[in-house]
Amino acid sequence: MRRALRLLPLPLSIAVCLPAMADDKPLNWGLCPATEVIPAFTDAPTPVPVPGQDKAAASAEREQQPTDIEGDQLLGTTTVPQYQGNVALRRGDQFVGTDKLSFDTESGNYIADGNVRYQDASIRMVAKRAEGNQESDTHKITDIQYQLVSRRGNGDAESVDLQGAVGQMHRSTYTTCDPSQPVWKLSAPEIEVDNDEGFGTARNAVLRIGKVPVLWAPYFKFPIDDRRKTGLLFPQLGMSGRNGFDYAQPIYLNLAPNYDDTLTPRYMSRRGLMLDNEFRYLYNGGRGELLTAYMPNDELRDRDRGRVMFNGYHNVDSHWQARANLAWVSDERYIEDFANRLVGVTASNLQSTIGLYGTGQDWTAGIMADRWQLTDYTLNESALAYNRQPRLYFNWDKSLLPWLETGVYSEVVRFTHDDINFKYDASAGEDLQYTRNGLTQRVYGGSRLDIKPYVSFPISGAAWYVTPTLAYRYTAYQLDRGLADSIRSNVLASQNVDTSTLSAEQLRGNTSPTRALPIASLDAGLFFDRDTRIGGKSFLQTLEPRLFYLRTPYRNQDDLPIFDTRDFTFSWGQLFRDSRYTGADRQNDANQLTMAVSTRFIDQTTGKERFSASIGQIQYFDESRVSVTPGGAPVEKGKSAWIADSNYMINDRWTLGATYQWDPKYKREDLASVRARYLMSNDGVVNLSYRYRINSGAAANATKEERTLLEQADLSFLYPLNERWSLVGRYYYSIQDSKPLEIIGGVQWDSCCLAVRAVARRYVRNREGELNNSIQLEFVLKGLSSLGQDTDRTLRRAILGYNRDDLYLVPPSNTGATRDDYDPNQIP
Repeated sequence: MRRALRLLPLPLSIAVCLPAMADDKPLNWGLCPATEVIPAFTDAPTPVPVPGQDKAAASAEREQQPTDIEGDQLLGTTTVPQYQGNVALRRGDQFVGTDKLSFDTESGNYIADGNVRYQDASIRMVAKRAEGNQESDTHKITDIQYQLVSRRGNGDAESVDLQGAVGQMHRSTYTTCDPSQPVWKLSAPEIEVDNDEGFGTARNAVLRIGKVPVLWAPYFKFPIDDRRKTGLLFPQLGMSGRNGFDYAQPIYLNLAPNYDDTLTPRYMSRRGLMLDNEFRYLYNGGRGELLTAYMPNDELRDRDRGRVMFNGYHNVDSHWQARANLAWVSDERYIEDFANRLVGVTASNLQSTIGLYGTGQDWTAGIMADRWQLTDYTLNESALAYNRQPRLYFNWDKSLLPWLETGVYSEVVRFTHDDINFKYDASAGEDLQYTRNGLTQRVYGGSRLDIKPYVSFPISGAAWYVTPTLAYRYTAYQLDRGLADSIRSNVLASQNVDTSTLSAEQLRGNTSPTRALPIASLDAGLFFDRDTRIGGKSFLQTLEPRLFYLRTPYRNQDDLPIFDTRDFTFSWGQLFRDSRYTGADRQNDANQLTMAVSTRFIDQTTGKERFSASIGQIQYFDESRVSVTPGGAPVEKGKSAWIADSNYMINDRWTLGATYQWDPKYKREDLASVRARYLMSNDGVVNLSYRYRINSGAAANATKEERTLLEQADLSFLYPLNERWSLVGRYYYSIQDSKPLEIIGGVQWDSCCLAVRAVARRYVRNREGELNNSIQLEFVLKGLSSLGQDTDRTLRRAILGYNRDDLYLVPPSNTGATRDDYDPNQIP
């Protein structure tokens, strides 16, 4: 019986030993003059890769398929056939072509001589000669040139020796550049590859940029397939005024198929040595990540530093999921010292949350607990929110009939709070400002039940809708004695009562206060549209007036605590909510009507919304007396501030937007925001914005400087000078403080297969307003990896549109109300 001839094992391991780079910004291969280093063979079958199929599965599938052999002439004997002239072997997507092939069916020896060609779905190769033994699975191929098909990459090798799954490549190279422009090339005199184990070993490998060697590795191992391997990852280098020279060397540990660990020693010349660690795990029902860091002695702070963070989930079943997001840092300056973003300066706390959450067709439910940690050294624990330990909630919402909806929102919470450790006496010197002075104050807590059933009657037509809703809110508390007495004292103080004349019983607060009240609302709107022409273009214009009436009776709530409740920031969405407070500790009284109107211009040809504008205002028919603090200023009868929002897409490149709030009572602007974006044809982008917001807590007669909460201007851009060079920058400036918040300037150079980014940053690094300087340099070897710091992350955060796809992750300005009007669990 004639032995079947297996195809030569020519898909060399170097084709898979260098993984494609996972870069956030899509790589630009357009500068390469050619993409086919080895043109496709006309007599080969067209490779058709199967999506999601790995190399092992593809190889196993080929083993089940027959091998067809063709040639112009068949010579030799039955046991040693010789094929000559246009010899072709085909099996599945594999193809081998050569000028001459002889094969000994008894011994298994073969020789393929002259114009040896191989192709499959992942690689295309040419070689001068191949010989070996099919029985012992040994092969030697000489004078090889290859090109990857499934991704960029090409190279050559002087020879390859294969023994089963193990192969040695001699004097081999790899690059993603075109051979006419070898901007970078990785070469090694010897690379050994083990396909069964899934790793390769390179000795004396050299990375050259141009003709200059920039990296030499005497010995390293690397994965050749999707299996992860333990080893060194590329280092990260940086320089900053805060940390000095910054070097991090990640060490990857492949512990098991479903969990791994990355240990990163990091040296900062001004601080010392830090050890970062990232542990990840994955299984069918969930996944998680544990991040830890430890610095034995920070030379700038003269103390040990560290952090622990965990984020993970577990799917209990199709309805329930357990989730945890835990965070801890060693001290209140940690985030500010080690964050490279402005949020490190503004973050005043860390929240840790753990819970079990469920969802169904008409319901959501959960039991969870959280805790807050202070991360602002200028504050004390009084700035922290109450811990919820635990919180249980159940929400149900169902349409019983087309015109009848009903539901209930319910919540039970136990609130606790860390004791306040005061940091300084008001009369102490500045040098003691942020040190503990040993004084403490206990903070009492309590429990709260909040339940809110409602019924709604939505009726609508093609161009109108009317939705009356009736809700009833009941809230009950069980307070610690200390908190109840404190609330009682505040109420008496707001009433100017002389407490010295009251008995102990009169000074005792109510530990079980309650509140109950109905909430009625009516939401109605109309939709008008017409065809119109502007500048020769056809548009569909809409006009959408909307009325929202809210009626809630007054209940004195001064004896209720404030656990998680504060005023909503006045905005467009606030026009259509049934409460102006977050949380359940306050429910405002209301007799008010919101009047709003929106208009849109939609391009009839493209369907794009070219222009939209909305304006609205609340008319308060009665004074609203409920406030967060006892005796607080009421919302006076009259009109609220006007809220206006508009967006104008001038063309496919220019977009303008503005938001404005004007208070007619004080004849002042409460908020102003202007934004503009220009998209260039060559992937460039320019963003310009201005933001102004008033401090709502300022006195009515305060000066503009005293009323201003923030006033900022922000300019960012990516400006391509030509196809290779581009400039990047950001100037983020606080007009209120007359100082920059962040300045970024950089240059990018892009070639066929190499990109270089150099970025200089100057940004606010602490709450005293001190600035930090840093320099980031990154070499992106396309198709291989990158050397240096991750400049891409910095630029994507600072320049919206740096990666053009990011623009589609940002939702457009939404001037309509959402269906959160009856959710008591909103967090702004």
